[in-house]
Amino acid sequence: MKVDGVHTRTIWLNDDGWSVEVIDQTCLPHRFATRRLERVEDAALAISDMIVRGAPLIGATAAYGLALAMRADASDLNLANSTRMLLGTRPTAINLHWVVERLRDVLGRAPAQRRCELAYEQARQICDEDVAINQAIGRHGLALIEEHRRKRASGAVNILTHCNAGWLATVDWGTALAPVYMAHDAGIDVHVWVEETRPRNQGAGLTAWELGHHGVPHTVIVDSAGAHLMQRGRVDLCMTGTDRTTATGDVCNKIGTYLKALAARDNGVPFYVALPGPSIDWRIDDGIEGIPIEERDPQEVTTVVGRSPSGELTAVQITPDACAAANFAFDVTPARLVTALITERGVCPATPAGLRSLYGQPAGGIGEKALSG
Repeated sequence: MKVDGVHTRTIWLNDDGWSVEVIDQTCLPHRFATRRLERVEDAALAISDMIVRGAPLIGATAAYGLALAMRADASDLNLANSTRMLLGTRPTAINLHWVVERLRDVLGRAPAQRRCELAYEQARQICDEDVAINQAIGRHGLALIEEHRRKRASGAVNILTHCNAGWLATVDWGTALAPVYMAHDAGIDVHVWVEETRPRNQGAGLTAWELGHHGVPHTVIVDSAGAHLMQRGRVDLCMTGTDRTTATGDVCNKIGTYLKALAARDNGVPFYVALPGPSIDWRIDDGIEGIPIEERDPQEVTTVVGRSPSGELTAVQITPDACAAANFAFDVTPARLVTALITERGVCPATPAGLRSLYGQPAGGIGEKALSG
């Protein structure tokens, strides 16, 4: 995708060939800034503090984090310590786990003198794989948007999304927004309802920023307005991403997604989930019981960050002093509420049979079948 006319990924190697640059998403939408990563500790901090976020980008950042670790010290001890550090940053997004486990296996079998080179090769490959996966998701999702356009007598296809599943959540293109960008570029009249997505406002801050830079018509709404719009017939389809999906089709996404799926079911609105193969956790059948839900700092709930009249980014407290707050980062939408999964291999029902029809019968570790073939 492009920023001010310049093709930009969310993560890239600097000209020195070893340090890593990422877009600092904590500064958006008010300021475009980047952050230089030179140590595995920098990568871990970028993930935990949400300088980078979105399951695919978290995985890519972890891959380069291990490359930076091996550049500093390619010993078995540092490999073990670095993988442990990265795995402890954010528990819900499965991409983090399969990337770290993939690299740990590859590097663990290699001699120490080869590990740095191998780690950088693996990180580059993971980034390129992500771009290809997201482009394919975009093409398959585009067909669904075209189908909904044919059903309309006139006017834009209205798509409701939650959180940010655009290119800022991935290396490039995005998952749930990739079909939207392709539809817009193909001349289809689309309009996106962008839910603000409290508490960190990834919709209002990141999705709206992305869509605006690409020229896609959109409107920001509060999280509780989506159901109202569905009741009034102003939403043609919902399209969200997922941070982890079970083998049975349950999807775990940003908190509030479950409510959107319930409202969509009640109002007969299709609810699609854009699903990269590597985000499938084939070891889990029940998402409600099996997926760990990250609980973040309550301060993200009790304060909001915005731009002051003087132009400075500032945090403002919105609750009484000493008020208790809980900050659940994700929820699980049961497969029965998902109309279909949009994957890089096609569109399928959110069922075990549907997933197997695209990926076969998984026989290995996390993401193994998704990345092969």
